[in-house]
Amino acid sequence: MNAHGNDNGNDTVVAAVIGSFQERSRAGQLKYGTTLDRTDLSPLQWAQHMQEELMDAILYLERLKREMAARNLHEN
Repeated sequence: MNAHGNDNGNDTVVAAVIGSFQERSRAGQLKYGTTLDRTDLSPLQWAQHMQEELMDAILYLERLKREMAARNLHEN
C-alpha cells in the first residue's frame, strides 16, 4: 500500500470520476441513441446545451448549499 491509500498507485478519486463519465456516456447513448461524436449540432447548439447543463448545476449547488446551511443551524 502506498502513501495514497491504494495498492496500485492510481488515484481512486480520478478512477471514480472516470467510471462516472463512462457510465454517463453509456446512459446517454441508451437515452439519446448517439454519442458526443455526433455532427448534427452547430457550435451554437452545443453552447446552448452546455449553458443548460451549467444552469442545472447551479440549481443543484444552491439546493445543496441550503441543505448544508439548514443542517449547520440545527447542529449549532
